[in-house]
Amino acid sequence: MSSTTSPIPTTSRRDFLKTVWAFFGGVAALEVGGVFVAYLQPRLAEGEFGSVITAGAGDDFPPNSVTHVSNGRFYVVRQPDGGFLAVYHRCTHLGCTVPWDQAAGQFVCPCHSSRFDMNGALENPPAPRPLDLFPVRIEDGQVRVDTGVILQRQSYEASQVVYP
Repeated sequence: MSSTTSPIPTTSRRDFLKTVWAFFGGVAALEVGGVFVAYLQPRLAEGEFGSVITAGAGDDFPPNSVTHVSNGRFYVVRQPDGGFLAVYHRCTHLGCTVPWDQAAGQFVCPCHSSRFDMNGALENPPAPRPLDLFPVRIEDGQVRVDTGVILQRQSYEASQVVYP
């Protein structure tokens, strides 16, 4: 009986090096892609703008008051009846920071004199609409505001107020 042996396929040095370089090139591309994707992911710690911010205990906000929360870029408005609003401090006209004028009892935009009442409702243009809101939750007596969600509105409605 004769045994026939088939020739063992041999890989040339050039083909071997091409395969090795392709493998390591693929690994490097995956690493770069992973770093790129990780860079694009938001890294929001609780308490930073764009995340949920605990503004404080509900009892810390007296009725009929407006309190600025600077790290959240909003005002906590405590209604006379005890409800809460979180009003974004950015003007809907050109995006200027709108301060609360305690003496006038209004938000007054320093850029173009738009005026908003305590609830952020537009009283004097050129702003096209009321100040935006953030969702408010009352959890364990704490006022928590989600600054990752901006609620645009066309008018003030009592249903926008959150009660403890």
